[in-house]
Amino acid sequence: MSTTITLKGNEIHTIGSLPSVGTTIRDFALVDSGLNVKTLENFDGKKKVFNIFPSIDTGICAASARKFNEEASNLENTVVINVSKDLPFALG
Repeated sequence: MSTTITLKGNEIHTIGSLPSVGTTIRDFALVDSGLNVKTLENFDGKKKVFNIFPSIDTGICAASARKFNEEASNLENTVVINVSKDLPFALG
């Protein structure tokens, strides 16, 4: 099963399906750059947008995350949760 998305006018087919807007997420535990565990409860009452990328240590991913956060800062009552495979020390 795949999902078709459009990026700059080009169709891209994902591996697997993407959740629909409004889908309920299961609880999670992530570690932030301060070694604090964050769960779904930490973001109660806010809309959540997940930005998932391989590593903030790559120029492309870092630039993409900055641009994503900049664009998302205009959304009301919304938090962006950036997720990567990096160790917390790389996020500092």
